[in-house]
Amino acid sequence: METGVDLTRLASWMDEQALGSGPIENAVRLAGGTQNILLKFDRAGRTCILRRPPPSLRANSNETMRREARVLAAIAGSDVPHPGLIAACGDEDVLGAAFYLMEPVDGYAPSQGLPEPFVSSPELRHEMGLSLVDGIAALGALDYKAVGLDGFGKPDNYLERQVSRWKSQLESYNDFPEWDGRKDIPGINRVGDWLEANRPDSFQPGIIHGDYHLGNVMYRFDRPELAAIVDWELTTIGDPLLDLGWLMATWPDEVDTSDEGTVAVQPWEGFPTARELIAHYATQTERDLSAIDWYGVLACYKLGIILEGTYARACAGKAPKDIGDNLHSRTIWLLERALRWIS
Repeated sequence: METGVDLTRLASWMDEQALGSGPIENAVRLAGGTQNILLKFDRAGRTCILRRPPPSLRANSNETMRREARVLAAIAGSDVPHPGLIAACGDEDVLGAAFYLMEPVDGYAPSQGLPEPFVSSPELRHEMGLSLVDGIAALGALDYKAVGLDGFGKPDNYLERQVSRWKSQLESYNDFPEWDGRKDIPGINRVGDWLEANRPDSFQPGIIHGDYHLGNVMYRFDRPELAAIVDWELTTIGDPLLDLGWLMATWPDEVDTSDEGTVAVQPWEGFPTARELIAHYATQTERDLSAIDWYGVLACYKLGIILEGTYARACAGKAPKDIGDNLHSRTIWLLERALRWIS
């Protein structure tokens, strides 16, 4: 159980699914961007990656795993770079939680450092930035009903629900009497009011990743293209332009220093500007981008409130204080950026 997974029960389940035979070998935990368990192992000459929730399950942990697996199955064979799904188990009794197996990705995480030749080439890094846009353009172009995701989300009134949904989330932090963060984010109501007053009238529903930035992708070693989009925890059916807005919210601009994005990748020289990302997306979609700044502001608002939740829990002693303080400063940064954009 050092791996966090009962390998004997996993092997029995794989036997039932006709997924090889014999012992599970070389099992090792992988580092990831979340608390979820990622386990790499070999069986019968095949390498697999198991993904399951952390040992201490959250209220929606199992449903999140089922949703991730459903999306990966739906986009199989598409132009969207993603880990290939091998099999999924929604039965929580097998390993104590829902889980799925996926193919290993032959690629690297840019937030962990760029290999050669990319670290030495601003031109290749420029192409990497454009490839990042290609991923969500391909995802947003899929017909979610045609790939079997009808009912996966609630696109009706999706944009109308956003501010009230996240305002309620912020209000819920008052359940932690120790939380003192509101004093640092006085402009949050102004941002919410601006979003309500400037909301686009309509949108074209599609699949969204929900947390799209440089920390949730892997790149190929042989060329500046995505190898896979990973961490599909927040995926749903909504407005795909929010994924582009998320990139805007987390992307350095001329007002910021090069390491001020939500995820820092160095060296930064050569990466496209946010406006270049938007222009590149525009060449691949029929969606109306005239209100794209609204999506960037919404992403700042939503992400800031999400990050503030960890700070609220940290104030109450339910999360590490250093992590909470760091994310609180990020919330302030995001809201200051949103206020700058709407001024």
